[in-house]
Amino acid sequence: MQPLPQIAAFAEDLVALRRDFHRHPEIGFQEHRTSARIAELLRGWGIEVATGIGGTGVVGVLDGARPGRTIGLRADMDALPMEERTNLPYASVNEGVFHGCGHDGHVTMLLGCARYLAETRDFAGRAVFIFQPAEEGLGGARAMLADGLFDRFPCDELYGLHNSPYGGLGDLRIRPGRAQAGAAFFDIRIEGRGAHGAAPHMGRDPVAIGAALVGELQQIVARTMDPTHPAVLSVTRFHAGNAYNVIPEVAELAGTVRFLHEADEGLIGARMQAICDGLALAHGVTITLDLRHVFSVLENDPGRVEDMLAAAREVMGEGARADAELTMGSEDMADLLAVVPGAFFNLGHGGDVPLHNPGFLFDDSVLPVGSSVFARLVERRGAAAA
Repeated sequence: MQPLPQIAAFAEDLVALRRDFHRHPEIGFQEHRTSARIAELLRGWGIEVATGIGGTGVVGVLDGARPGRTIGLRADMDALPMEERTNLPYASVNEGVFHGCGHDGHVTMLLGCARYLAETRDFAGRAVFIFQPAEEGLGGARAMLADGLFDRFPCDELYGLHNSPYGGLGDLRIRPGRAQAGAAFFDIRIEGRGAHGAAPHMGRDPVAIGAALVGELQQIVARTMDPTHPAVLSVTRFHAGNAYNVIPEVAELAGTVRFLHEADEGLIGARMQAICDGLALAHGVTITLDLRHVFSVLENDPGRVEDMLAAAREVMGEGARADAELTMGSEDMADLLAVVPGAFFNLGHGGDVPLHNPGFLFDDSVLPVGSSVFARLVERRGAAAA
């Protein structure tokens, strides 16, 4: 593994920058400080900048020294609405907001690439640096697309990455074709009749109905889905009542559905609705289902995967491989890749705490590595034949 020497030379600057982003995290569509800082840096390096795309999105455009292809690179900017428990000296100063998924690292790696390319200018074509808001289930990619992202900044190819504490430093993994699940979020509201806890016959208990509903929902994947089509339905919240001796009026459930075949989302949704309607009729209550499509299935273009690996191996050596497992995790880069062919890869780093954990630690030693992979993609692919 050998980062580009020019990028390795300013690696300490990247660490300081990443830790500044980490200290000031912002949730989706509220990345005002983050986007302002990104725009300031890009302009300082002589890169053309557009702001406010899809809300808080930022796009930088840099032309190389020779004609060629336009290569898009994307990083997500948002943090998670969760507490940080790392005790780092640069821990979040924004209560209840934490870069627990490493998007601060993604932003920094793309900025490192932009700085290098602006300083060298020794590439063909054009580089488009896309800093996307609101990846964590809020639709940031779709907001940028609706704002004319690729109409205003056409790209021939598109690449992005996610950090991974599940591999080691120097591991890069990607999967050609279908790679990550699509997803929907759901909310279910059960409106029953409240009563004294000692007189359940006087009410219509939404807690008991909700418990039955959870069990029935689990049967959808187990007994309705084609077993060769992986899917997940998880109820992740169940809220009802606040007293020991009161049967509440309302119970609320929420959760997520994951799927690797787009048609399965409709099948699962139809069964969820039928189960809700059936239980409502059986118990004489009202059950309302709100199921929302959030992420599409992410598909990597096989040709672009090969191109990405060829560039990455100049930095990673044989650590860059196309043997990633299918994952039921989701990523809204999928919406961008549905418009522009490209590839999305995972970049390993040190650590044993999972993503979205309050103790997650990002390994700063991976910063010049990610920046170098992004840079080599532009240098190689910009000069590629159409």
